[in-house]
Amino acid sequence: MSLANTEHVETAPGDGAGGSALDSTTAPERSSRVKGFAERNALLALLLAVIAFFAVYPDSSATFFTTQNASVLLGNQSVVALLALAVILPLVTGYFDFSLGAIAATSSVLTAGLMSFHALPLGLAIAAGVGTGAVIGGVNGLLVTRFGLNSFVTTLGMATLLGGLIQWYTGGQTILAGIDPALPRFGGATWLGLPRVVFVVLLATVALWYLLSQTPFGRSLYAIGSNPRSARLVGVRVDRSVWTTFVLAGALAGVTGVLQLARTGSATADNGTSLLFPALAAAFLGATAVVPGFFNAVGTIIGVLFVSVAVSGLTLSGASAWASPVFNGAALLVAVGLSHYLGRHRGVRTG
Repeated sequence: MSLANTEHVETAPGDGAGGSALDSTTAPERSSRVKGFAERNALLALLLAVIAFFAVYPDSSATFFTTQNASVLLGNQSVVALLALAVILPLVTGYFDFSLGAIAATSSVLTAGLMSFHALPLGLAIAAGVGTGAVIGGVNGLLVTRFGLNSFVTTLGMATLLGGLIQWYTGGQTILAGIDPALPRFGGATWLGLPRVVFVVLLATVALWYLLSQTPFGRSLYAIGSNPRSARLVGVRVDRSVWTTFVLAGALAGVTGVLQLARTGSATADNGTSLLFPALAAAFLGATAVVPGFFNAVGTIIGVLFVSVAVSGLTLSGASAWASPVFNGAALLVAVGLSHYLGRHRGVRTG
């Protein structure tokens, strides 16, 4: 309510004109609340609509809406979901990290190789894989913050470098033997009817949600993403905070690699690109939900579910192999456009 309208109501309580002024100011507020609610929940509503469609569509209804398909889908998409959570950390501050898929692949190969080639215990191998991810993230962050290099080019170059190192380390072969059976046993086990890896993703989602939305550090990251100069003027240590997001993202990508190894039971000489683009699509889709215009953990998980459910439905409906990459690419383009539009209206950089 504007000051003029407030004064009018106060000077004429009980007057009919005053009541009209009150109604005219609350109507836009009500409309704004409805619009905000629709924006926050549009992606979730779309996800439910896609589930309902493939549940009744004749070519997919027999297998889509079953507990077995849901378990397989959630288990397989846990890796993408965890990487998508890693992706949003630097994005919150306005920086890209295109090396995270390669970091996950490096962690997977290194963890498997240390057990297979060097007989390292499972715990040490996992620590080495995750730690390597954090170190690579730290190097990326140092290049971007200390030396002022473009994050897009820098992390793309790092991804290419890591892809070559993976080929050298594995000799282009898949690592199968010598992996501690406890790891794939964990990756294939269920708890409360759901794959155990799902609970790893849930834990990471809650932790990231708390970090970004409930702590001063998280709020400072959003301030950097909105206006780094203003954030610096109010005392935010911008370079250190941005560097920290790269380290955390690298460590989380390292965990993603271990999770992928647990799910597959082997490590392939892959550069991680197949993981990165679905994760990016989910991250940008997530920026259109829950807190529209801002990258956020809960929205990202909804984005992962939307992309994975749609692709699963298309596959079960008999769609050709090209349908999955086409859908992922289209979803990424649409999501980038929407998140950019919403971000401009809320003063945040979304890439």
